Amino acid sequence: MGMDFSTLRTLISRYCVGEENWVDSRTIYIGHKEPPPGTEAFIQQRFPDNRIVSSKYTFWNFIPKNMFEQFRRVANFYFLIIFLVQLIIDTPTSPVTSGLPLFFVITVTAIKQGYEDWLRHKADNAVNQCSVHVVHHGKVVRKQSRKLRVGDVVLVKEDETFPCDLILLSSSRDDGTCFVTTASLDGESSHKTYYAVQETKAYNTEKEVDTIHATIECEQPQPDLYKFVGRINIYMTNEPVARPLGSENLLLRGATLKNTEYIYAVVIYTGMETKMALNYQSKSQKRSAVEKSMNAYLVVYLCILISKALINTALKYVWQSDPNKDEPFYNQKTEVERQRHVLIRAFTDFLAFMVLFNYIIPVSMYVTVEMQKFLGSYFIMWDDEMFDEELGERAVVNTSDLNEELGQVEYVFTDKTGTLTENNMEFIECCVDGHVYVPHAICNGQVMPGAAGMDMIDSSPGPAAREHEELFFRALCLCHTVQVKEEDTVDGIKHGIHQGKSTSFYISSSPDEVALVEGMKRLGFTYLRLKDGQMEILNREDEVEKFELLEVLTFDSVRRRMSVIVKASTGEVYLFCKGADSSIFPRVISGKVDQVRARVEQNAVEGLRTLCVAYRSLSPEQYEEVFQLLNRAKLALQDRDKQLAEAYDLIEKDLILLGATAVEDRLQEKAADTIESLHKAGIKVWVLTGDKMETAAATCYASKLFHRNTQILELTTKRTEEQSLHDVLFELSRTVLRQNGGMTRDTFSELSGDCTDYGLIIDGATLSAVMRPGQEGSNSGNYKEKFLEICRNCSAVLCCRMAPLQKAQIVKLIKASEEHPITLAIGDGANDVSMILEAHVGIGIMGKEGRQAVRNSDYAIPKFKHLKKMLLVHGHYYYIRISELVQYFFYKNVCFIFPQFLYQFFCGFSQQPLYDTAYLTLYNISFTSLPILLYSLIEQHINMDILKKDPCLYRDIAKNSLLRWPTFIYWTVLGVYDAIVMFFGAYFLFDNTTFTSNGQMFGNWTFGTLVFTVLVFTVTFKLALDTHYWTWINHFVIWGSLIFFVVFSLLWGGIIWPFLNYQRMYYVFMQMLSSGPAWLSIILLITASLLPDVVKKVIWRTLWPTTTERIQNADKLYKGQLSEFTPLASLHAPSKGSSHRRGSENQRNPRRSEPFTKKVMFTRWQKAPDYCTFTPLLRFADSSRHSRQGYNYSGAGPETSV
Repeated sequence: MGMDFSTLRTLISRYCVGEENWVDSRTIYIGHKEPPPGTEAFIQQRFPDNRIVSSKYTFWNFIPKNMFEQFRRVANFYFLIIFLVQLIIDTPTSPVTSGLPLFFVITVTAIKQGYEDWLRHKADNAVNQCSVHVVHHGKVVRKQSRKLRVGDVVLVKEDETFPCDLILLSSSRDDGTCFVTTASLDGESSHKTYYAVQETKAYNTEKEVDTIHATIECEQPQPDLYKFVGRINIYMTNEPVARPLGSENLLLRGATLKNTEYIYAVVIYTGMETKMALNYQSKSQKRSAVEKSMNAYLVVYLCILISKALINTALKYVWQSDPNKDEPFYNQKTEVERQRHVLIRAFTDFLAFMVLFNYIIPVSMYVTVEMQKFLGSYFIMWDDEMFDEELGERAVVNTSDLNEELGQVEYVFTDKTGTLTENNMEFIECCVDGHVYVPHAICNGQVMPGAAGMDMIDSSPGPAAREHEELFFRALCLCHTVQVKEEDTVDGIKHGIHQGKSTSFYISSSPDEVALVEGMKRLGFTYLRLKDGQMEILNREDEVEKFELLEVLTFDSVRRRMSVIVKASTGEVYLFCKGADSSIFPRVISGKVDQVRARVEQNAVEGLRTLCVAYRSLSPEQYEEVFQLLNRAKLALQDRDKQLAEAYDLIEKDLILLGATAVEDRLQEKAADTIESLHKAGIKVWVLTGDKMETAAATCYASKLFHRNTQILELTTKRTEEQSLHDVLFELSRTVLRQNGGMTRDTFSELSGDCTDYGLIIDGATLSAVMRPGQEGSNSGNYKEKFLEICRNCSAVLCCRMAPLQKAQIVKLIKASEEHPITLAIGDGANDVSMILEAHVGIGIMGKEGRQAVRNSDYAIPKFKHLKKMLLVHGHYYYIRISELVQYFFYKNVCFIFPQFLYQFFCGFSQQPLYDTAYLTLYNISFTSLPILLYSLIEQHINMDILKKDPCLYRDIAKNSLLRWPTFIYWTVLGVYDAIVMFFGAYFLFDNTTFTSNGQMFGNWTFGTLVFTVLVFTVTFKLALDTHYWTWINHFVIWGSLIFFVVFSLLWGGIIWPFLNYQRMYYVFMQMLSSGPAWLSIILLITASLLPDVVKKVIWRTLWPTTTERIQNADKLYKGQLSEFTPLASLHAPSKGSSHRRGSENQRNPRRSEPFTKKVMFTRWQKAPDYCTFTPLLRFADSSRHSRQGYNYSGAGPETSV
């Protein structure tokens, strides 16, 4: 057989049965060379080619696939059914009336999606067809990128981008390293170092590379950019050599080669299997609250439509029960009609009525909403106030589906480092054995109580301490992954750096590490470079010290520490370890732990980021043991990470504590102001961070999340060790509820700093315990509920020591709570992606921790301060605009179709249309579509500056208040009223048989045209009355659409169109306009339709104005200059003050429907005239006593002093 049975059995078990160790691995033959005989069976696996496909459609499947996607939308499918019904049965209206709007909607959407996909195809082709250098039989040949195969060896030159995922074989640098930037993958612009395997790094030409005989075994492709497990088997003359491969050997597609002339590498993942492509996965679709309301309204209108059709069908058969009415002499039935079953006839009639009334469901609303969202998103991107000059970046909109959701946010979950703070680290001090060192410092108040005293560099505390101190400085110079970028080496590195004319600078993926190395440089120890495995340091005596780098135990977020093993020139081997205090102190066996711990805690309270440094000497035997342990773990293909973690745990123990460092991460500009504004807007802000409690708490005080009088409640591991979790939760719950239940807090100055605020601090370990499903019955089952109850009654919550997944769990917990609040998550790093994807709205910050957050977010902003305008201005406007758009669409369609329903009572339920086909078709497409689209793009009901200065206005629109059922019912009733006025107004005016000047009588088409004319003018004027912000564009579109209607009607009825098989509209419009009574009736009916709405608005604004309306009135008084003159707080409706920022009271969001409370409030505060009248506005220079009272009671917004 040529192959023995044992080999066959191995293969079957490996590839078919799925033997545990092999199910997730692949074998790659470098240069497609077979392994030497006897080593292993040669099986060439099939891998995809290197084509990248980001497009959705092909030329052949575009139409069917796109149609399928579009008709999955309920409204589109519904209109398709109606259209088909019109084609199949004899219906009163032409199929064109449904078909044309549907065709228009489908075509516009298909063109948009087709164009977007064509752009994707174009981008794919550009990538797939670029040329790549491949080593083939010892020569370099050019190949198209898409033709690359797994196992090919490629040559990549400096500044070229990697065409697929590669394993580095050798580079132009002697040490086999290369520098890479991964900015397009994770946004980190720093240079990362990658390594070639020791055995292959010497092969530097294409001929040499072609002689490499090796196979690579590695895991199957998976999307984690930072994880890779594999091994390379190199076949030398004797036994094959196995070497581990990790993420430090893997060059990812999309990354760029820097500072390295060229490299040779082997292809291991291609095309859609590269890590970059696997990260393309689409995010789950998020739907806004407005969209949910729209769908609910559609269902209501569908029910109305069906009931209308049922009523009319039933009444038709009641009407026809009289034979004279059923079959009059002038309209005899045919034999076929007489023989049809009554049920079939009834069903056909029901369908005909459905077709007649189907316009009540507005198909064009979907298109208008899509266009409004798409075009509206450009206002965020064009906003110059959200442009950051330092970064040169603008706000980015990744999805426009959630614009209005920005106006509904109730909870903001924010990361700390890089989001609230700048992630720009500055070395402040270090503490060695209790002695504090501050670089370049003279005793300037840096010496804190508890420190033994300020030791300057030259005054050594003693020989033993001096030795420890230098060991600490060396540890920080060696224990890192910093690279030195050399700019100019004219005078030699040593001289240049030490003279302070730095000819090089440090780059690292962690800003903390750079700060520490630079801090050491200022204290006299300079890290020079890593060359040929030797780390070089310049000490205080200007001597270069060399240490051989033996191992790096990389940092990970679980261990929270990193270590290096180095060999000094004297031959001693040291393990230097640095990490978080919580991960270092338990592993320390000696050193001045108490002094260092006291200093660390003190620094943490001041908001500094602290790290502890420890070391351990290793004997040659111990090092050999460590080396074997690490090598075994590194070569494992299965569970490598787990084995490495266990190995690190065994190695990093019995440490001697050296000292600690403190680094400052400054607050971002205006972060505190933004958080304060969000609080005033009724939004709860939670900080979720991986930092330690003290540091995070200090940042929270600095950013005004906690105030000086905030009572801090702790739910931390320390506390749950003393008491059981159950007791702590119930005690906190009692504290919060006793305060909030027993007495109402000072409602008007809740934010002015005079009240008891609660702030909760919880850590990751306690959160895990709270989230754990109850095991011993009912006792622990309600931990989540208790926790939520405490959180709801706290003004701010800080969660520290959080793992990325826990951040998402917290967001999910709040999302699923009984109020179902709208949540927003904002962060800048890869560790924030899970919460950004979980929240209703995810915002990424273009920070220093890469671009993953930005790539996965719905919106991206340069700085945290831009969140204020994003929510309080853009979010507010978007919500106001789209809610008016939705309500207005339903209103104008009720006005349109209800007269049609009433008309059936006067035409024997014969399905006679009231309006002409052209009017039916164009009403939603042309006559009334542009004004509302424009309104929904540029309306500003309140000046932008006022919205920024007075965040409390955001509460007016909270909880989807403009799309609640009462508002919806009001608009629907208004539509029905207008329809009745139009129909019966025209009917009674026609009742006395109106004549034209030449004695002709008006007919049914003139009647319909009269109703339609009144309808178009009424709904357009209604929108004009609702518009607050007038520009020339509004005037052009509103009056232009009315002129278009008139011109169209004149043309439609003024010409005999040859393609029409009827001429019923010929001269109808002109004839109607030539009649005086018709003009009078049009003016009277428009006035009668609009009057109730205007009267209701005037009365409501006068008696029960909302805060928004008070400010609108005052702004008119000051001709748009309100924000310059007025203490805005004095305009707040009294009831607003009484709406609590926390607890259930906030959920009620008192509005006009509570006149009684308002009355009480007016009587209670009558001494402060600010609340009742505008007197202080008109006499603002008057007694300052009044306005001061007003300020105290409102406590609501930033006031401008006059």
